[in-house]
Amino acid sequence: MAEKVVLCWSGGKDSALALYEISKSKRYEIAGLLTTVTEDYHRISMHGVPEMLLEKQVNSIGLPLSKVFISKNGSNEEYESKMKEVLLKFQESGVFAVVFGDIFLADVRKYREENLEKVGMKGIFPIWKKDNLPQTFIDLGFKAIVTCIDAKVLDKKFVGILFDKKFLAELPANVDPNGENGEFHSFVFEGPIFRDKIPYKIGKVVKRDSFYFCDLQPQGAF
Repeated sequence: MAEKVVLCWSGGKDSALALYEISKSKRYEIAGLLTTVTEDYHRISMHGVPEMLLEKQVNSIGLPLSKVFISKNGSNEEYESKMKEVLLKFQESGVFAVVFGDIFLADVRKYREENLEKVGMKGIFPIWKKDNLPQTFIDLGFKAIVTCIDAKVLDKKFVGILFDKKFLAELPANVDPNGENGEFHSFVFEGPIFRDKIPYKIGKVVKRDSFYFCDLQPQGAF
């Protein structure tokens, strides 16, 4: 019998790859997706993608979505408390494992595992320590746009463009091509996990604190 899991979905390339990998395994049944949304902006936390586009992604994937709403300056305590509340509801339907798209940050993985342990759950990390994930992402036919960059490490020109071979080739040597240190975030709009391509249009680029965000908006009918 397949183990029921919920997958933490950011809308970006790493969670898309994690979903792709976990979907290939007959060991797991994906009960749904879980996304953290900044309630003040109605956008995916850190990625800056509007809820409307998140919902279009999820409709195309064909899995139910649960949202965790946190305030824009929310503390770790707020995040942990609200996550606990949602995860306990998942347990009622037989879900005791959470899938993440983390790649190599051991402290982040430890933080997740310790919090899950407090509520009697475990973490699953299907792309952990896998090599050459950016190229794998592209080779599988996924397409994504860079929605947010850290201005301390990347020029403004890197936001609002496709995550492709050109993007990777132009990255400074000190920037991880996975963006695992928060150098950039993305929005996946096409690929093998979707039934349909997600239409979007590019709005203004704005700077908030030390980050540039590209304002994406839904486009056309879906």
